[in-house]
This record gives sequence, C-alpha cells and structure tokens, in this order.
Amino acid sequence: MLQINFEDVIGVLETCKPYLIALAVVVALMIVGMVIAHWFKGHRAFVRGNVAVVGVASILVIANLIALGPMSTLISLTMGSGQATAQTTQKAKAVAEKIAGEGTVLLKNDDNLLPLTDTSKVNMFGWTSANPVYGGTGSGAINDLYETVSIEQGLKNAGISVNQDLIDFYKDYQDGRDNSSDTDMSWQLPEPPVSTYSDRLINDAKQYSDVAVLVLGRLGGEGYTDLPTDASGEVGSNSKDYRDFESGEHYLQLSKTERDLVDLVCKNFDDVIVLYNGNNPMQLGFINEHPQIKSALWLAGAGNVGFNALGKIIAGDIDPSGRTSDTFVYDMTSTPWWNNVEKTSYSNLKNLTVTGLANGKMTKFSPSFINYAEGIYVGYKYYETAADEGIIDYDKTVQYPFGYGLSYTTFEQKMSDIKESGDNLTFTVTVTNTGDKAGKDVVEVYSNPPYTNGGVEKATANLVAAEKTPEIRPGASQKVSISIGKDDLASYDYQDAKAYVLDAGDYEISINSDSHTVLDHRTYTVGKKIVYSGDTTHDGDKQAATNQFADMAGDVTYLSRKDHFANYDSATAKGSDVMPDKYKAKYHLNKTFDHTMYLKADAKMPTTGAKNGLKLADLRGADYDDPRWEKLLDEMTVDEMTKLTSLAGFQTAAVKSIDKVATNDADGPAAINNNFTGAGSIGFPVETVTACTWNADLAESFGDIIGQLAREMNVSGWYAPGANMHRTPFGARNFEYYSEDATLSGIMAAHAVKGAAERGVYAYIKHFALYDSNARMVSVWSNEQAVREIYLKPFEMAVKDGDAHAVMNAWSFLGTTWAGESGNLNSTVLRDEWGFQGMVLTDYFREDGRGFMTADAALANGTDAMLATYGSGPNIPADTNDASTVQYMRNASKNVLYTVVNSWVYEDSAQNVGMETWKKITIGADAVLAVVLIGIEVLMIRRYLARRKTATITVVKTR
Repeated sequence: MLQINFEDVIGVLETCKPYLIALAVVVALMIVGMVIAHWFKGHRAFVRGNVAVVGVASILVIANLIALGPMSTLISLTMGSGQATAQTTQKAKAVAEKIAGEGTVLLKNDDNLLPLTDTSKVNMFGWTSANPVYGGTGSGAINDLYETVSIEQGLKNAGISVNQDLIDFYKDYQDGRDNSSDTDMSWQLPEPPVSTYSDRLINDAKQYSDVAVLVLGRLGGEGYTDLPTDASGEVGSNSKDYRDFESGEHYLQLSKTERDLVDLVCKNFDDVIVLYNGNNPMQLGFINEHPQIKSALWLAGAGNVGFNALGKIIAGDIDPSGRTSDTFVYDMTSTPWWNNVEKTSYSNLKNLTVTGLANGKMTKFSPSFINYAEGIYVGYKYYETAADEGIIDYDKTVQYPFGYGLSYTTFEQKMSDIKESGDNLTFTVTVTNTGDKAGKDVVEVYSNPPYTNGGVEKATANLVAAEKTPEIRPGASQKVSISIGKDDLASYDYQDAKAYVLDAGDYEISINSDSHTVLDHRTYTVGKKIVYSGDTTHDGDKQAATNQFADMAGDVTYLSRKDHFANYDSATAKGSDVMPDKYKAKYHLNKTFDHTMYLKADAKMPTTGAKNGLKLADLRGADYDDPRWEKLLDEMTVDEMTKLTSLAGFQTAAVKSIDKVATNDADGPAAINNNFTGAGSIGFPVETVTACTWNADLAESFGDIIGQLAREMNVSGWYAPGANMHRTPFGARNFEYYSEDATLSGIMAAHAVKGAAERGVYAYIKHFALYDSNARMVSVWSNEQAVREIYLKPFEMAVKDGDAHAVMNAWSFLGTTWAGESGNLNSTVLRDEWGFQGMVLTDYFREDGRGFMTADAALANGTDAMLATYGSGPNIPADTNDASTVQYMRNASKNVLYTVVNSWVYEDSAQNVGMETWKKITIGADAVLAVVLIGIEVLMIRRYLARRKTATITVVKTR
C-alpha cells in the first residue's frame, strides 16, 4: 500500500503557506500584545484576556479556512472508507487462489518429477524461498492487513514438509524483502554465498529429502527507473571476494552467487525443481545446462494466498494449466529492443530539466526518449517472423515461446473447417484429453497473413483468439467454438492507405500449443483488398481510423521485414540523443507553456448557476446525448466545475447545485487500497499471473470480486487494470500489466473491466498510452502501425468489449506531446473512433504537475480531471473566467458526472447529498467554541467594569 509521501506533506504545506503565514503573524501579534499589556497598569489582565480571545478566535478562523479550503479534500478522503467483510474476503481468497492455480506455468517436467507422489518432504534453497515475491511495489503492492501465505506454508498446507533448517538459515541471513520504491528502488539480491553453507547443513538436507526446490526471484515496482540493464553498478555483492555482476551483466540473468548456488544444489541433488518467482521473464538457460534440474515452474507475484495453489500443484491436487504471457529468450542482449530498452536524456534539452521532490529528495528529471524502433515486431511477433525469414536459429534463441506451458496430462486438438458467418469466421476446435489425469487446455488461435516484400509490415504469427477449456476428464473431449472477425485479420497501413487494410491473399488460421508450434490449420482466402475508410469502418469503429500520430514516428528508422530484415542493424541501433529542431520547436513543459494556447477569442460563456430543477440522479441511465445534460450543466457554478475537474485525486467532489455526492476512488491493480484511511483488501496475484491463466472468465471473476470489495469499502472507481505492454522484460511495472501480446492483454483487461462494472464499479484502464517503461517525461517515438496494432489495442478492446467508462492517461509523451495533452489520443481516437463515453483522469499530479502536466492543456484536449487532492497550481486553469476554459470544464464535468451517476453509488435514488459529517461536526464545534469565546469575553467585560466601578468608589471614599 502506498503511504503519504514526504513530498505530499511539503506540497500541502506549500498550498497552506498563506494561511500558515497568517497564523504565524497572529501568534506573533499575540506575543507582542501580551508584552505590551505589561505597561497598561490596572488594565493588564483585561488587555491580555482580550488579546488571548482575539488570538484564539483568529487561530480558529484560520484553522477553519485551512480545513474547509485547501485541506478539505484530503480530510474528506480520510473519512470515506468502509471495510471489506469477512465473507467477501473469503470469496476473494478463493478467486485469488484459483488465479494462482491456473496462472502457474509448468516450464519443464523431465521424468515426470512433478507432481511429487513419491515423497512428502522437500528442501528449499534460495533466499527467495523464505522471502518470496508476493506482488510489486508502489500502487500495485499488496498491503499488510492480511496474513500472507508463504511458499513454505503453501507446501505445508498441501501436505508437503519443508526443511526448517534451511528456512531459518535464509531468514538469519536477511529476514524480509526490501519493498522500497520510487527513486531509491532497491535492486538488491540477498543470497548467502555458497561458502556460508556448512557441510552439516547440506548433509542434513540430503538426509531430509532427495528433492531440492531452488527458488529464484526478481522484484520490480513503481518508481522512476526500470530494471537495470547493467546491474554491476546497481546491485551490491553478497561477498567481499567477488562481484555478483560484472560490467554489462543485467538484472535478469543469474548473479555470481546464484550461479554458485545452482552448482551447489545440482552437485548434491539429482532431483531439482526450479521455481522462478519473479514478475519479469528471466534468462533461464541454466535450466537446460544441468540434467539434475528436471522440473521448472513460473509463478510471478502470488498475492496473499497464491502459494497455496503452488503447493497443490506440486502435490498433484491441481493440474498446471498456465501458459506463458511472454517469451523467454536465452540472451536478452541479442534482441531487437536491447539498444532502446531504457530512456536516454536529450543532450540538447538539458535547459528544461525539472527539479522536484521524489521520495523526500530533490531530484532532477530531464526530457528524455525511448525509440520503439522494433515497430510491430514486439515479443514473439519478432522471433516467429525472424525464424521464418531465416535470420535467427529459433531453438537457440527462444527457450520458452509465448503461450507455452506443460501439463500433467496430454491433449489433442483438432480444427474444423472455417465457415463465413456475416463479418465473422467461425470454426470448432475439438480438445481431447489423451492422458490419464483431468486437466484444462488452452486453444490458441493465430493468423499468418499474406505478406508482400516491402509492403505493410506483418508478423507471421498473430494471436487473434484464445479460449480455455473447462476441466476435461481423461478420454473425454470438449468442443470449443471460435469466432473471429474478418477485420481482426487486417493490418494498419500508415504510409499509403493511412487506414486499416485487409489485403487480398491467403491467410493461414492455425491452432497452436504456443506461438511456434502449430497443431492444425486452415486457409482463408480474401479475394479482394478491403480498405477501411470512409463509411467502411474497422472493428466497430464509430468513424474510420486514419493517421493521428504521424509526428510520433519522428526521424527513427523502424525495423522492417523487407528483404529478410535487411535493415536490422540500422533500425535497432541506439538512437541519437539530440532532438531535431523541427520537433524541439513543438516541445514544451509547464515552465515554457503558453497558458493562452488553447483559448478561443470567440468562445461564448456558458450558462452557469441556473435553476432548472434537475438533479444528477435524474440522469442515471440517460443517453450521453440526452438534452437534459445541458440543462443540468447549466446549473453548475464555475467554482463547482473547477473543483470537480481540478481536485479529482482518489475521489470526485460533491456538487451542491445538482446534489452530486462525493465518491471515492482507490488503487490498485492487485488490491483495493485506500491510502488515506489504511483500509484495504487482500492482495491478488499480479496481472501477469492473470494473463498466464489464459482464462477470460477468471479475469472477469477477478473484476467481479474487486467490485464487491470496492462497494464494501465505499469505493466507486478502481485505478486499474493496467493495459500497457510488456514491450521488454525490463519494465519495472510489468507486473501491473498483462502480457507482451496486445490481444491477450485486451482480452484480460476487457473482462476485468466488465466484471467490475457488473458491480457498478468503474475501472480506470491505465496508463493511456505507451507508458510501457517506468519513467516520467519520456518522449516515445513509434510509427502509427505499432501504436494502433500493439500499444492502443488493449485499451481499444477494454472500451469496445469491456464497455469501459474511465481511463487514466500516462506520464509519457507521444513524440513531443504529453499524452494528457493529445487531443488526437483522448478525443479523436478514444471518443470519436472507439465511441468511449466517460471520464479521462491524469496520473498522479502532485502540486507542480510533475513539471509537465497542466489543466489548461489537459482540459482542452480530452482529459477531464486532474489526479490531485490539493494545490492551487497547474491542476487549476490559469483563467477560470475565460469563456473557452469554462466550456472545457463544462464538457469535462459532463464526462465525470456521466461516469459517476451510472456507478453503484446512484443505484439508490435516495442519495445522502447533504453536507459531509466531518464538516457538520466542524461547524458544530465552531459554534460551541464561538459561544464559549463570547461567554468568556462577556465575563471579562463584566469583571473589568465591576473592578473599574469598585476602583472608582474606593477613590471617591478616599477623597
């Protein structure tokens, strides 16, 4: 769970600075008044009393101004949470365990070592065995409110005993994984050097069991850096005698200590199981180098209870049915993305460096870039195509293909002939269990389209559909119906047609066991080329897609299949760190942004503050174009629109004029966490594990239970799921995203969104778009074919198939433009083409807009709300009296209201639309204190007058 960061505290103090200055002045005046009163003989007590009363009254006024002003949203957020019930938590645990059970991938199983039927004891080696990866760090982290089932406990719960001496040995070495995040992301890999393993420890282990489970882990998370491609300067060594990583060695290969441990274990045990417990594909070639390693499993962050399922898989109570969501290669340095894996700062934009707080430290962030130079050839799409073009030896390049996974049983798949049914292609796959154990199988459907040398880029393998079977008993069969839209076979031609095209020719439609292994196939022939333009739209678009991101291509050379990838060397080389002048002229950050850029001189001021008698609840279920929306919006004031759009961090504000209630939003992709109240749900396995299930129904069950938990916690908006891509294995936030494949990611995201929506919870699909690394202020350069076919597709599927009504945009720049400022992205593509109706929210804003986010640019370009909880900075438009600004805020307010009114919050028309309870208490307390202060003042005056009267009488008598 995220905590309130130090920079948030500083930001709040900055916002409250005028009030704090006033408070300091009041205190100073009180002190001065008390001192001056010393010289008012005979009146000293009365003067000091009045100074105290006036001072206290002033302090109370200032405190109220702070609480009901800049601190109002933050205070409300600390008051607005419920708790998940025990009953729903139990349901959540069942779903979480099922995801882990179906998302664990069996990578190797020689001699049928698994399941362990001949032993009930194992030795667990590796520091991760005692300190596993449960999730990631940052907003995707699981909280500490619920018990976590360790690997050890998961095995024990399945009836497998674990050598406790080894567990204690690792805990004594370092007890607890470092889950820090942000700029000080910890890449440390604690692992005892083999010299610390005593002969007694090893001999006792051999006596304990013949089986060794070797556990390795890698952790990533939210911050500003990705996994190190050169770990020598990032990861400290576990020994003074050697370095764990030499220069040029990366984080996703074995360290020296880990290599030594593999040798030690394989030297002493003949039956070794490797468990990779990491969120990012790792180089696992060592598994093939040691014959003692007979079995291998991959289970990424397992959440609170996922290791229960692991225990059941190892014990044989669950048949493994997971499939890889990513490709595992032997050598990551030989991939087409290697030279462009991480951001590079622009040498000619250093003058625009932004300095800001990050994790309590003043940190510099410079304009930087990443070239997506591989184009559409992401993940398996490259390896399969390169193998077909003859430029790689596939078996020496790829260890575990995309979509790969073994089982304890065997299956046979047969494909029927393809039939045309309107705009769809349909066929049936018969899946037969030919083994002796019950299990589930996955039907993976790929397309190999016709390719013309030098024409539109096309990969030879493209996932177009996937279905997971129910459990099939030995000898039984299951028929799986497949339907593919014809336009799912199309490609985007950004150079000539500037539209989607379905070329004439033969399309091989195959069912595969993974991206590389074809089980059966049929050919579908397109007789005449189709161009999706004009009235001919692609995949249900409301208007035909055409080029919107031409400038994003920049001056980059993109990898092409032409002449057997002849341009491989030039296209995959490191990009220049100089932004060309023609793009530099368009680039701006907040400090160079002209706030009048999007203002329209001829704009007409909208009606505000009208009395039309409409309430927000009246519009529940109304069409987005219902004319009543205009009458409702006429009732809002400018101040209400400003607050609704500018202070939308983890909530949407109440709007008195239309009786809109305040609502709560919460992180994150692996749990519902309220960072302000501390309430939270159990942690689920990370999104990568969900993708490895290849089970759309299970993704929907996850969304459904998230929706139930959210409702109990008084949350209506869920900051998830992440729909970005695993462009490379080094993305530190890959655990928040599903896969390297857009179709698989889209299937999972759409069903998660749909499941949450069934409970009335709107999911903010994030981060829109091309935020596939882990940094901010990064210009992403990509051609439009890759943008549409790879990086936007999961979002598109979530909108069209999942009916998403909320989006969180990204910190990334699309070429020279921040994603939140791209009208082409947030308006033209999202709304005009895809038909999205709902709200678009920024990513975490902070008081300075991170140096590049500003409401003036966002509101004018389809972003509706700023993820800010305080501040009077760039989250608020510079001129809220300008007519065009009010128009932008009015349209944004409609999008927010449309989303909220159709959530569960408005299922009951009798909403509590009154003043928030804490404000009522504050006002009540103010009234009481006012009466007390007035009473004190009256009493002081009476006493003063009485003393004056007594003094006068005494003087007269004396005379």
